[in-house]
Amino acid sequence: MDNIVLIGMPSSGKSTAGVLLAKTIGYGFIDCDLLIQNEQKALLRDIIGREGAEGFIAIEERINSELWAEHCVIATGGSVIYGEKAMKHLKEMGKIVYLHLSEGEVARRITNLSLRGVVMKGNVTTLDELYAERAPLYEKYADVTINCDHQTIDETVAALVAAVGAVR
Repeated sequence: MDNIVLIGMPSSGKSTAGVLLAKTIGYGFIDCDLLIQNEQKALLRDIIGREGAEGFIAIEERINSELWAEHCVIATGGSVIYGEKAMKHLKEMGKIVYLHLSEGEVARRITNLSLRGVVMKGNVTTLDELYAERAPLYEKYADVTINCDHQTIDETVAALVAAVGAVR
């Protein structure tokens, strides 16, 4: 299965760049956040509110662990890296590409964490804490890392196309 799995912080461009990458290379496109919303018949923020962080993470891990695709770009939710089973499955399905943003760039792009439906686990309450918790996990699972700081979406897609050629 020759898939490209995008991981990264909320606002890193997984969904936006992912769909453009899929169009550019002739792949299908799957947005895992939309799969969750469709199954749960609710917005991410409402699911998090209803289920709590751990409940949401369990739903996300189950959906990502059961995903099957061929020749697709898969945009995961930012919290997918909390699910070891899901990440193992996604790694078996394709190359994991980390769309890296600096902490400052994430802060510039995200103005309201709760409206975006961002999972804040345990004692994490700030964007700084969230970044510190997640960045090492993205790095752990990544086969390829693309720095997206100060890039336009077209520049990010071009970097992804170049990286896809290197990982195929």
